[in-house]
Amino acid sequence: ILERLFPTLLLFATAQLVTFFIGIFVALFLSRRYGGWLDKVIIGLAPTSAAPGWFYGIFLILLFAAMLKVLPFGGMVEAPPPTDRWSYTLSVLKHMTLPVVAQVVSSVFSTIYSWRTFFLIYSSEDYVEMAKAKGLSSGQIERRYVLRPTMPTILTSFTLLLISLWTGAIVLETVFSWPGLGRLVYHAINSYDTPIVVGTTVIYAYLLGL
Repeated sequence: ILERLFPTLLLFATAQLVTFFIGIFVALFLSRRYGGWLDKVIIGLAPTSAAPGWFYGIFLILLFAAMLKVLPFGGMVEAPPPTDRWSYTLSVLKHMTLPVVAQVVSSVFSTIYSWRTFFLIYSSEDYVEMAKAKGLSSGQIERRYVLRPTMPTILTSFTLLLISLWTGAIVLETVFSWPGLGRLVYHAINSYDTPIVVGTTVIYAYLLGL
């Protein structure tokens, strides 16, 4: 489990951090432009987040790996692995691109929609209108009166996402041949390796209970 932990954290922490920051900034932008064309596009795309990351991953592999041949089909690094550190890092980043994009696409629109709703709720409060009457800039209003009351909800959601990284995504890592916890659990299920399955489940339940 420890051997497979780092690849899973690397892949899914990157995807969740990208989703988190894109969601925050785009949701704030939409809360200032409620009802605009971009807001309507995000609302229309929010149901696409119902599909899991591996679903988009299959299409990304077909497009960028099979047809355009610009990115690898899967794995974590080239075979044989590069000897110098810089080439090794570039190889890992290249192999991470498709699974990270698949994971981001599968969750970013629903994340934006949810946080946009929270921001809109707090943006309509009386103390926000009072701050506008005082002449505060939009940035100050967002930091003091919109982001601050919504941070507990945002941090709770982000923490749950980080905890879920422990189990990874079994199907996504299998589709991209990523050597993480998800693929480990997949092989453990097929080979009836009970200690691995029980170990990952118990640790995930313990982290979730914290």
